[in-house]
Amino acid sequence: MKRTLSILVVAICTTFLSGCGIYNFTGGNIGTAETFQVPNFQNFATQSPGSIFEPGLERDFTQALQERIMNQTSLDLTNSGTADLLYEGEIVEYRVSPMTATAQQTAAQNRLSMAVKVRFYNRTKEDADFETRFSFFYDFPAAQNLPSVKDEALEVIFERITQDIFNASLADW
Repeated sequence: MKRTLSILVVAICTTFLSGCGIYNFTGGNIGTAETFQVPNFQNFATQSPGSIFEPGLERDFTQALQERIMNQTSLDLTNSGTADLLYEGEIVEYRVSPMTATAQQTAAQNRLSMAVKVRFYNRTKEDADFETRFSFFYDFPAAQNLPSVKDEALEVIFERITQDIFNASLADW
């Protein structure tokens, strides 16, 4: 009886997993793609009214996106122009703005917002190409200044934006 039950469980699991296509356990469907490329995102945030300049932001964001894809897929990162998947884009917003006010009409909370515009090209499945804007934010007390919360804020923002980009490009359940 135990042997029959074990065989049945293995058969069900095998059927379930093979019916899902080429997915890994993080939810990415890479199809027949083997390589990806993420050229450096340019920082055009200062061209947006109210945005501020953050040195190295483009490098740090590009690396965060590369790491997200490497950690959640079996794809190989390449710098050649012949990658199966290409992620390119720009940082279009990086700003701090007041979110809530006190009774004395001063800011009680600030928000760091960041937005990127991404163009995704899938050379193995062209109908998957897209161009989309992704954004997220981090709220912090007005008593703190941006340099004191920047590292934590960027970690939270990068985590969300890179996951959203990953989901839009490869998590097509």
